[in-house]
Amino acid sequence: MKYFSLNDKNHKVNFETAVLNSLGPKKGLYFPQEIKKLPQQFFEQISSLTPTQIAQKAIGPYVEDEIPPAELSKIIENTLDFDFPVKAVEDRVGVLELFHGPTLAFKDVGARFMAGSLGYFIKKGNLPGLTVLVATSGDTGGAVARGFLKVKGIEVVILYPKGKVSEIQEKQLTTLGENITALEVDGPFDTCQNMVKTAFLDPEIRQHKKLTSANSINVARWLPQMFYYFLAYRQLKHKDQKLAFSVPSGNFGNICAGLLAKEMGLPIDHFVAANNENNVVTRFLQTQKYEPTASVQTISNAMDVGDPSNFIRILELFSNNFEDLKKNLSSYSVSDSQTKQAVKEVFENTGYLLDPHGAVGYLGLKEFLKTHKDHYGIFLETAHPVKFLETIEAVIEKKIPLPPEIENLKHQEKKAVQISDYEDLKNFLLK
Repeated sequence: MKYFSLNDKNHKVNFETAVLNSLGPKKGLYFPQEIKKLPQQFFEQISSLTPTQIAQKAIGPYVEDEIPPAELSKIIENTLDFDFPVKAVEDRVGVLELFHGPTLAFKDVGARFMAGSLGYFIKKGNLPGLTVLVATSGDTGGAVARGFLKVKGIEVVILYPKGKVSEIQEKQLTTLGENITALEVDGPFDTCQNMVKTAFLDPEIRQHKKLTSANSINVARWLPQMFYYFLAYRQLKHKDQKLAFSVPSGNFGNICAGLLAKEMGLPIDHFVAANNENNVVTRFLQTQKYEPTASVQTISNAMDVGDPSNFIRILELFSNNFEDLKKNLSSYSVSDSQTKQAVKEVFENTGYLLDPHGAVGYLGLKEFLKTHKDHYGIFLETAHPVKFLETIEAVIEKKIPLPPEIENLKHQEKKAVQISDYEDLKNFLLK
Protein backbone atom coordinates (compact mmCIF):
# COMPACT_ATOMS: atom_id res chain seq x y z
CA MET A 1 0.00 0.00 0.00
CA LYS A 2 1.31 3.42 -0.96
CA TYR A 3 0.37 6.67 0.77
CA PHE A 4 0.35 10.03 -0.98
CA SER A 5 0.61 13.50 0.50
CA LEU A 6 -2.60 15.50 0.30
CA ASN A 7 -0.49 18.56 -0.58
CA ASP A 8 1.54 16.78 -3.28
CA LYS A 9 -0.15 13.73 -4.78
CA ASN A 10 2.97 12.82 -6.74
CA HIS A 11 4.80 12.23 -3.46
CA LYS A 12 4.18 8.58 -2.48
CA VAL A 13 5.64 6.48 0.32
CA ASN A 14 5.05 3.15 2.03
CA PHE A 15 3.39 2.66 5.44
CA GLU A 16 6.67 2.66 7.40
CA THR A 17 7.86 5.91 5.85
CA ALA A 18 4.47 7.56 6.41
CA VAL A 19 4.57 6.53 10.08
CA LEU A 20 8.15 7.63 10.63
CA ASN A 21 7.71 11.00 8.88
CA SER A 22 4.11 11.78 9.94
CA LEU A 23 3.74 14.56 7.36
CA GLY A 24 4.52 14.77 3.67
CA PRO A 25 5.77 17.84 1.76
CA LYS A 26 4.20 21.22 2.60
CA LYS A 27 2.67 19.81 5.81
CA GLY A 28 0.58 17.37 3.75
CA LEU A 29 -1.23 14.57 5.59
CA TYR A 30 -0.71 11.08 4.19
CA PHE A 31 -3.66 9.22 2.68
CA PRO A 32 -3.87 5.64 1.38
CA GLN A 33 -3.73 5.35 -2.39
CA GLU A 34 -6.56 2.80 -2.37
CA ILE A 35 -9.54 2.15 -0.08
CA LYS A 36 -9.77 -1.62 0.26
CA LYS A 37 -13.30 -3.06 0.15
CA LEU A 38 -13.82 -6.00 2.50
CA PRO A 39 -15.80 -9.05 1.30
CA GLN A 40 -19.44 -9.40 2.32
CA GLN A 41 -18.61 -12.78 3.88
CA PHE A 42 -16.42 -11.02 6.46
CA PHE A 43 -19.38 -9.00 7.75
CA GLU A 44 -21.67 -12.03 7.72
CA GLN A 45 -19.19 -13.97 9.90
CA ILE A 46 -18.01 -11.09 12.09
CA SER A 47 -19.83 -12.37 15.20
CA SER A 48 -17.66 -15.49 15.21
CA LEU A 49 -14.34 -13.63 15.00
CA THR A 50 -12.18 -12.33 17.87
CA PRO A 51 -11.48 -8.59 18.20
CA THR A 52 -7.88 -9.21 17.10
CA GLN A 53 -8.99 -11.12 14.00
CA ILE A 54 -11.48 -8.38 13.09
CA ALA A 55 -8.95 -5.58 13.55
CA GLN A 56 -6.24 -7.41 11.62
CA LYS A 57 -8.60 -7.99 8.71
CA ALA A 58 -9.53 -4.29 8.72
CA ILE A 59 -6.07 -2.77 8.91
CA GLY A 60 -4.08 -5.50 7.17
CA PRO A 61 -4.46 -4.01 3.66
CA TYR A 62 -3.01 -0.71 4.86
CA VAL A 63 0.05 -2.31 6.46
CA GLU A 64 0.51 -5.30 4.13
CA ASP A 65 3.78 -7.17 4.74
CA GLU A 66 5.66 -4.21 6.23
CA ILE A 67 4.76 -5.68 9.62
CA PRO A 68 4.58 -9.49 9.36
CA PRO A 69 1.12 -10.94 10.22
CA ALA A 70 2.34 -12.58 13.42
CA GLU A 71 3.92 -9.33 14.65
CA LEU A 72 0.88 -7.31 13.59
CA SER A 73 -1.36 -9.71 15.51
CA LYS A 74 0.74 -9.17 18.67
CA ILE A 75 0.53 -5.38 18.29
CA ILE A 76 -3.25 -5.52 17.82
CA GLU A 77 -3.78 -7.94 20.69
CA ASN A 78 -1.89 -5.61 23.03
CA THR A 79 -3.81 -2.62 21.64
CA LEU A 80 -7.24 -4.20 22.22
CA ASP A 81 -6.75 -5.86 25.60
CA PHE A 82 -9.76 -4.09 27.15
CA ASP A 83 -13.50 -3.96 26.42
CA PHE A 84 -15.47 -1.78 24.00
CA PRO A 85 -19.06 -2.39 25.15
CA VAL A 86 -22.18 -1.04 23.48
CA LYS A 87 -24.92 -0.31 26.04
CA ALA A 88 -28.55 0.73 25.63
CA VAL A 89 -29.35 4.17 27.09
CA GLU A 90 -32.78 5.08 25.70
CA ASP A 91 -35.16 3.86 23.03
CA ARG A 92 -33.22 3.80 19.73
CA VAL A 93 -30.13 5.19 21.49
CA GLY A 94 -27.04 3.26 22.53
CA VAL A 95 -23.58 4.26 23.69
CA LEU A 96 -20.22 2.84 22.62
CA GLU A 97 -17.89 3.12 25.63
CA LEU A 98 -14.29 3.78 24.64
CA PHE A 99 -12.88 4.60 28.07
CA HIS A 100 -11.94 1.19 29.45
CA GLY A 101 -8.23 1.48 28.55
CA PRO A 102 -5.32 2.48 30.79
CA THR A 103 -5.85 6.26 30.51
CA LEU A 104 -9.67 6.05 30.43
CA ALA A 105 -9.94 7.60 26.94
CA PHE A 106 -10.52 6.42 23.37
CA LYS A 107 -7.06 7.52 22.29
CA ASP A 108 -5.47 4.57 24.08
CA VAL A 109 -6.12 2.50 20.95
CA GLY A 110 -4.32 4.73 18.46
CA ALA A 111 -1.45 5.46 20.85
CA ARG A 112 -0.84 1.80 21.65
CA PHE A 113 -1.03 0.70 18.01
CA MET A 114 1.39 3.41 16.96
CA ALA A 115 3.79 2.63 19.80
CA GLY A 116 3.78 -1.03 18.78
CA SER A 117 4.33 -0.19 15.12
CA LEU A 118 7.19 2.23 15.82
CA GLY A 119 8.74 -0.21 18.27
CA TYR A 120 8.76 -2.86 15.53
CA PHE A 121 10.27 -0.52 12.92
CA ILE A 122 13.00 0.61 15.32
CA LYS A 123 13.98 -2.97 16.17
CA LYS A 124 13.84 -4.04 12.54
CA GLY A 125 15.83 -1.15 11.12
CA ASN A 126 18.22 -0.34 13.96
CA LEU A 127 17.06 3.26 13.62
CA PRO A 128 18.77 5.99 15.64
CA GLY A 129 16.83 7.62 18.46
CA LEU A 130 13.39 8.88 17.51
CA THR A 131 11.51 11.82 19.05
CA VAL A 132 7.71 11.67 19.10
CA LEU A 133 6.45 15.25 19.07
CA VAL A 134 2.75 15.66 19.77
CA ALA A 135 0.19 18.35 20.60
CA THR A 136 -2.77 17.57 22.82
CA SER A 137 -6.08 19.27 23.55
CA GLY A 138 -6.79 16.81 26.36
CA ASP A 139 -6.69 13.04 26.10
CA THR A 140 -4.07 12.51 23.39
CA GLY A 141 -1.26 13.50 25.74
CA GLY A 142 -2.06 10.97 28.46
CA ALA A 143 -2.67 8.16 25.98
CA VAL A 144 0.57 8.83 24.09
CA ALA A 145 2.55 9.19 27.32
CA ARG A 146 1.30 5.85 28.62
CA GLY A 147 1.50 4.09 25.25
CA PHE A 148 5.12 5.08 24.64
CA LEU A 149 6.34 4.91 28.24
CA LYS A 150 9.71 3.09 28.36
CA VAL A 151 9.59 2.15 24.66
CA LYS A 152 13.27 1.71 23.83
CA GLY A 153 14.77 4.24 21.42
CA ILE A 154 11.89 6.74 21.63
CA GLU A 155 11.69 10.08 23.43
CA VAL A 156 8.27 11.72 23.72
CA VAL A 157 7.65 15.50 23.85
CA ILE A 158 4.03 16.58 24.47
CA LEU A 159 2.76 20.14 24.02
CA TYR A 160 -0.44 21.09 25.85
CA PRO A 161 -2.30 24.41 26.34
CA LYS A 162 -1.85 25.93 29.78
CA GLY A 163 -5.06 26.00 31.82
CA LYS A 164 -7.13 24.33 29.09
CA VAL A 165 -6.98 20.65 30.07
CA SER A 166 -8.54 19.10 33.14
CA GLU A 167 -6.44 18.46 36.25
CA ILE A 168 -6.55 14.70 35.73
CA GLN A 169 -5.67 14.98 32.03
CA GLU A 170 -2.71 17.18 32.99
CA LYS A 171 -1.52 14.75 35.64
CA GLN A 172 -1.67 11.85 33.16
CA LEU A 173 0.83 13.53 30.85
CA THR A 174 3.08 15.36 33.35
CA THR A 175 3.81 12.76 36.03
CA LEU A 176 5.33 9.74 34.26
CA GLY A 177 8.89 10.96 33.73
CA GLU A 178 11.23 8.42 32.12
CA ASN A 179 11.20 9.13 28.36
CA ILE A 180 8.19 11.49 28.56
CA THR A 181 8.52 15.31 28.70
CA ALA A 182 5.55 17.71 28.89
CA LEU A 183 5.74 21.27 27.56
CA GLU A 184 3.09 23.65 28.92
CA VAL A 185 2.28 26.21 26.20
CA ASP A 186 0.99 29.70 26.95
CA GLY A 187 -1.73 29.58 24.28
CA PRO A 188 -4.59 27.45 22.87
CA PHE A 189 -4.38 23.98 21.32
CA ASP A 190 -4.20 25.42 17.80
CA THR A 191 -0.95 27.14 18.78
CA CYS A 192 0.44 23.83 20.05
CA GLN A 193 -0.58 22.05 16.85
CA ASN A 194 0.93 24.74 14.62
CA MET A 195 4.21 24.59 16.56
CA VAL A 196 4.40 20.84 15.98
CA LYS A 197 3.72 21.16 12.25
CA THR A 198 6.33 23.94 11.95
CA ALA A 199 8.96 21.86 13.75
CA PHE A 200 8.52 19.03 11.26
CA LEU A 201 9.47 21.34 8.39
CA ASP A 202 12.32 23.14 10.18
CA PRO A 203 15.56 22.04 8.44
CA GLU A 204 17.71 22.89 11.45
CA ILE A 205 15.65 20.64 13.73
CA ARG A 206 15.43 17.86 11.11
CA GLN A 207 19.21 17.91 10.82
CA HIS A 208 19.61 17.10 14.52
CA LYS A 209 16.43 15.15 15.38
CA LYS A 210 14.42 12.37 13.78
CA LEU A 211 10.86 13.55 14.47
CA THR A 212 7.53 11.83 14.16
CA SER A 213 4.10 12.76 15.53
CA ALA A 214 1.59 10.76 17.55
CA ASN A 215 -1.32 13.05 16.75
CA SER A 216 -3.98 11.66 14.45
CA ILE A 217 -2.12 13.36 11.59
CA ASN A 218 0.03 10.19 11.74
CA VAL A 219 -1.53 7.27 9.85
CA ALA A 220 -0.58 4.82 12.62
CA ARG A 221 -2.66 6.90 15.07
CA TRP A 222 -5.49 7.62 12.66
CA LEU A 223 -6.16 4.25 11.00
CA PRO A 224 -6.61 1.99 14.09
CA GLN A 225 -9.48 4.18 15.24
CA MET A 226 -11.57 2.28 12.68
CA PHE A 227 -11.41 -0.71 15.06
CA TYR A 228 -14.08 0.85 17.31
CA TYR A 229 -16.68 0.77 14.58
CA PHE A 230 -16.03 -2.81 13.52
CA LEU A 231 -16.18 -3.97 17.15
CA ALA A 232 -19.39 -2.01 17.72
CA TYR A 233 -21.00 -3.49 14.60
CA ARG A 234 -20.13 -6.98 15.89
CA GLN A 235 -22.41 -6.20 18.87
CA LEU A 236 -25.11 -4.47 16.80
CA LYS A 237 -25.34 -6.82 13.83
CA HIS A 238 -28.73 -8.13 14.99
CA LYS A 239 -30.37 -4.69 14.71
CA ASP A 240 -32.90 -4.46 11.86
CA GLN A 241 -32.71 -0.62 11.76
CA LYS A 242 -30.17 1.48 9.90
CA LEU A 243 -27.17 2.40 12.07
CA ALA A 244 -26.04 5.97 12.70
CA PHE A 245 -22.94 6.86 14.75
CA SER A 246 -22.55 10.23 16.46
CA VAL A 247 -18.92 11.09 17.14
CA PRO A 248 -17.78 13.97 19.41
CA SER A 249 -15.38 15.65 16.98
CA GLY A 250 -12.44 17.96 17.55
CA ASN A 251 -9.54 17.19 15.21
CA PHE A 252 -11.82 14.80 13.25
CA GLY A 253 -9.46 11.79 13.25
CA ASN A 254 -11.94 9.47 14.97
CA ILE A 255 -14.90 10.20 12.70
CA CYS A 256 -12.64 10.14 9.64
CA ALA A 257 -11.59 6.59 10.57
CA GLY A 258 -15.26 5.65 10.94
CA LEU A 259 -16.08 7.06 7.51
CA LEU A 260 -13.15 5.10 6.10
CA ALA A 261 -14.58 1.90 7.65
CA LYS A 262 -17.92 2.71 6.00
CA GLU A 263 -16.19 3.12 2.62
CA MET A 264 -14.58 -0.29 3.19
CA GLY A 265 -18.05 -1.81 3.40
CA LEU A 266 -18.93 -1.65 7.11
CA PRO A 267 -22.77 -1.41 7.22
CA ILE A 268 -23.11 2.00 8.88
CA ASP A 269 -25.67 4.20 7.18
CA HIS A 270 -24.73 7.63 8.50
CA PHE A 271 -22.31 9.59 10.67
CA VAL A 272 -22.93 12.66 12.81
CA ALA A 273 -20.06 15.01 13.63
CA ALA A 274 -21.08 16.40 17.01
CA ASN A 275 -19.35 19.73 17.69
CA ASN A 276 -19.18 21.95 20.72
CA GLU A 277 -18.97 25.70 20.06
CA ASN A 278 -15.93 25.05 17.85
CA ASN A 279 -18.18 24.46 14.89
CA VAL A 280 -16.20 25.08 11.70
CA VAL A 281 -17.44 21.80 10.16
CA THR A 282 -21.06 22.36 11.21
CA ARG A 283 -20.91 25.70 9.43
CA PHE A 284 -19.20 24.19 6.39
CA LEU A 285 -21.98 21.65 5.92
CA GLN A 286 -24.50 24.49 6.10
CA THR A 287 -22.72 26.98 3.85
CA GLN A 288 -20.12 24.97 1.88
CA LYS A 289 -17.54 27.49 3.11
CA TYR A 290 -14.64 26.16 5.20
CA GLU A 291 -13.53 28.98 7.48
CA PRO A 292 -11.11 28.04 10.29
CA THR A 293 -11.25 30.26 13.35
CA ALA A 294 -9.45 30.64 16.65
CA SER A 295 -10.63 27.92 19.01
CA VAL A 296 -13.04 28.68 21.85
CA GLN A 297 -12.53 27.14 25.30
CA THR A 298 -15.36 24.82 26.41
CA ILE A 299 -15.99 22.14 29.03
CA SER A 300 -15.52 19.48 26.30
CA ASN A 301 -11.93 20.64 25.94
CA ALA A 302 -10.55 17.80 23.79
CA MET A 303 -12.77 19.15 21.00
CA ASP A 304 -11.57 22.75 21.26
CA VAL A 305 -10.09 22.85 17.76
CA GLY A 306 -10.66 25.73 15.34
CA ASP A 307 -8.95 24.15 12.31
CA PRO A 308 -9.37 20.34 12.43
CA SER A 309 -6.44 18.67 10.68
CA ASN A 310 -8.25 15.52 9.58
CA PHE A 311 -11.14 17.18 7.79
CA ILE A 312 -9.02 17.33 4.64
CA ARG A 313 -8.87 13.53 4.76
CA ILE A 314 -12.67 13.38 4.92
CA LEU A 315 -12.89 15.62 1.86
CA GLU A 316 -10.45 13.35 0.04
CA LEU A 317 -12.46 10.29 1.04
CA PHE A 318 -15.42 11.77 -0.85
CA SER A 319 -13.30 13.15 -3.73
CA ASN A 320 -14.23 16.68 -2.58
CA ASN A 321 -17.81 16.04 -3.71
CA PHE A 322 -19.95 18.09 -1.32
CA GLU A 323 -23.22 16.29 -2.14
CA ASP A 324 -21.70 12.84 -1.52
CA LEU A 325 -20.28 14.10 1.76
CA LYS A 326 -23.69 15.44 2.87
CA LYS A 327 -25.30 12.04 2.17
CA ASN A 328 -22.92 10.39 4.63
CA LEU A 329 -22.23 13.07 7.21
CA SER A 330 -24.33 15.51 9.25
CA SER A 331 -23.08 17.91 11.89
CA TYR A 332 -24.61 19.75 14.84
CA SER A 333 -23.11 22.20 17.30
CA VAL A 334 -24.10 22.62 20.96
CA SER A 335 -23.23 25.04 23.76
CA ASP A 336 -21.76 24.36 27.19
CA SER A 337 -25.15 25.02 28.81
CA GLN A 338 -26.80 22.43 26.55
CA THR A 339 -23.99 19.99 27.33
CA LYS A 340 -24.46 20.39 31.08
CA GLN A 341 -28.22 20.03 30.75
CA ALA A 342 -27.79 16.78 28.82
CA VAL A 343 -25.46 15.36 31.52
CA LYS A 344 -28.01 16.25 34.21
CA GLU A 345 -31.11 14.98 32.40
CA VAL A 346 -29.63 11.71 31.14
CA PHE A 347 -28.30 10.93 34.62
CA GLU A 348 -31.60 11.73 36.30
CA ASN A 349 -33.73 9.89 33.73
CA THR A 350 -31.60 6.81 33.01
CA GLY A 351 -28.84 6.64 35.63
CA TYR A 352 -26.21 6.81 32.86
CA LEU A 353 -23.39 9.31 33.49
CA LEU A 354 -22.03 11.16 30.47
CA ASP A 355 -18.74 12.99 30.24
CA PRO A 356 -18.91 16.40 28.48
CA HIS A 357 -17.71 14.96 25.16
CA GLY A 358 -20.16 12.07 25.25
CA ALA A 359 -22.90 14.57 26.08
CA VAL A 360 -22.10 16.51 22.91
CA GLY A 361 -22.25 13.24 20.96
CA TYR A 362 -25.58 12.36 22.58
CA LEU A 363 -27.10 15.73 21.69
CA GLY A 364 -25.90 15.51 18.10
CA LEU A 365 -27.43 12.06 17.78
CA LYS A 366 -30.77 13.11 19.28
CA GLU A 367 -30.96 15.96 16.79
CA PHE A 368 -30.32 13.58 13.89
CA LEU A 369 -32.87 11.01 15.11
CA LYS A 370 -35.63 13.63 15.17
CA THR A 371 -35.83 13.41 11.37
CA HIS A 372 -34.56 9.85 10.87
CA LYS A 373 -37.09 7.61 12.57
CA ASP A 374 -35.80 4.44 10.85
CA HIS A 375 -32.33 4.63 12.45
CA TYR A 376 -30.81 3.18 15.61
CA GLY A 377 -28.23 5.63 16.94
CA ILE A 378 -24.98 5.08 18.81
CA PHE A 379 -23.02 7.94 20.33
CA LEU A 380 -19.43 7.58 21.45
CA GLU A 381 -18.46 8.08 25.07
CA THR A 382 -14.82 8.94 24.47
CA ALA A 383 -13.58 9.50 28.02
CA HIS A 384 -14.52 8.46 31.54
CA PRO A 385 -16.58 11.14 33.35
CA VAL A 386 -14.10 11.08 36.22
CA LYS A 387 -11.57 12.86 33.98
CA PHE A 388 -13.82 15.94 34.23
CA LEU A 389 -14.52 15.58 37.92
CA GLU A 390 -15.28 19.16 38.96
CA THR A 391 -17.53 19.87 35.98
CA ILE A 392 -19.55 16.67 36.27
CA GLU A 393 -19.93 16.72 40.07
CA ALA A 394 -21.17 20.33 39.90
CA VAL A 395 -23.79 19.36 37.30
CA ILE A 396 -25.17 16.22 38.98
CA GLU A 397 -24.55 17.53 42.52
CA LYS A 398 -23.08 14.20 43.59
CA LYS A 399 -19.60 12.84 44.24
CA ILE A 400 -18.11 10.45 41.68
CA PRO A 401 -16.06 7.57 43.11
CA LEU A 402 -12.51 7.65 41.78
CA PRO A 403 -10.95 4.58 40.12
CA PRO A 404 -7.76 3.56 41.97
CA GLU A 405 -5.47 4.66 39.12
CA ILE A 406 -6.95 8.17 39.21
CA GLU A 407 -6.82 8.36 43.02
CA ASN A 408 -3.10 7.56 42.86
CA LEU A 409 -2.54 10.19 40.14
CA LYS A 410 -3.85 13.02 42.31
CA HIS A 411 -0.86 12.66 44.62
CA GLN A 412 1.77 12.62 41.85
CA GLU A 413 3.94 15.68 41.27
CA LYS A 414 3.43 17.61 38.03
CA LYS A 415 6.60 18.18 36.00
CA ALA A 416 6.33 20.44 32.94
CA VAL A 417 8.55 22.86 31.03
CA GLN A 418 6.96 26.28 30.35
CA ILE A 419 7.20 27.62 26.79
CA SER A 420 5.60 30.62 25.05
CA ASP A 421 6.38 30.43 21.34
CA TYR A 422 7.95 28.39 18.56
CA GLU A 423 11.47 29.61 19.34
CA ASP A 424 11.12 28.17 22.85
CA LEU A 425 10.13 24.81 21.35
CA LYS A 426 12.97 24.89 18.85
CA ASN A 427 15.52 25.72 21.54
CA PHE A 428 14.22 22.89 23.69
CA LEU A 429 14.46 20.35 20.87
CA LEU A 430 17.94 21.45 19.87
CA LYS A 431 19.22 21.65 23.45
